[in-house]
Amino acid sequence: MLTAVAMFSFMDTAMKLLSAHYPAMQVTALRALSSLPLLCGYIVYRGAFRGIFQVRWSMQIFRAVLGIAMLTTFAFGLKSLSLAEAYSIFFIAPSLITALSVFVLKEKVGPGQWVAIVVGLIGVLVVLRPEGTGFLTIGGLAVLAAAACYAMSAIAARVLARSDSTESMMFWLLTMMAAGAVALSYRDWVPVRAEDSWVLVALALSGFFGQLAITKAFSTGKASVVAPFEYSALAWGVAIDWLLWQTLPDGYTLLGAGIIIASGIYLVRREAVHAEAEHP
Repeated sequence: MLTAVAMFSFMDTAMKLLSAHYPAMQVTALRALSSLPLLCGYIVYRGAFRGIFQVRWSMQIFRAVLGIAMLTTFAFGLKSLSLAEAYSIFFIAPSLITALSVFVLKEKVGPGQWVAIVVGLIGVLVVLRPEGTGFLTIGGLAVLAAAACYAMSAIAARVLARSDSTESMMFWLLTMMAAGAVALSYRDWVPVRAEDSWVLVALALSGFFGQLAITKAFSTGKASVVAPFEYSALAWGVAIDWLLWQTLPDGYTLLGAGIIIASGIYLVRREAVHAEAEHP
């Protein structure tokens, strides 16, 4: 998981660099297109293309739409936010997943979990600057929308996993995202600069290896143990912000991130205890 978080941090850095020169929708298209050849090679190596068309198409398309919306809003937010600020807001995703699981998956959520969800939302408000000068910025709201799309996509993935293979879910998500994002960004497409080729290579490699690492993490370790390591992204964000842009998060960002991380870890631990009680 630590490797996955590091890879995704590098991927987000590449997206932030690209978002300074290209429209957010084009950045989404470049993200999907760059990783697709590597993913196809991996699926061929695994011999998993057999039965690739035997999927739930409606749910696959729904996830692709959410994926396009998530990456586009996140890329848009990165134009005005530092990585640390964006990560701090995005950390609300586990709380949103827990809340959505009640309505979509009919899972039971106790009072303590609802309190943790509300506390997490308060943490987001802290990151979004309660003093008013930067309250509800467009960039902040864009990242919050990205977190909501990610949460809905995670719930959809849980439903899809009951019938579709992991390889088919990864393949169709990237393929549909690439096709959809290219179609939507075609009219405003900006020619890719030659000097950005290394950024695209970094984007492809980091996204691909990050996906492999996170899949391995959750397949070999307990979610309650593995998931909290996702919050190490904040350390990567702070370090990269300082090295590349000479910026550091302010007190509100760190305070809000601490609140959100605490609520997220509580939810992950609480879910693990609940699962063990059901299956001793």
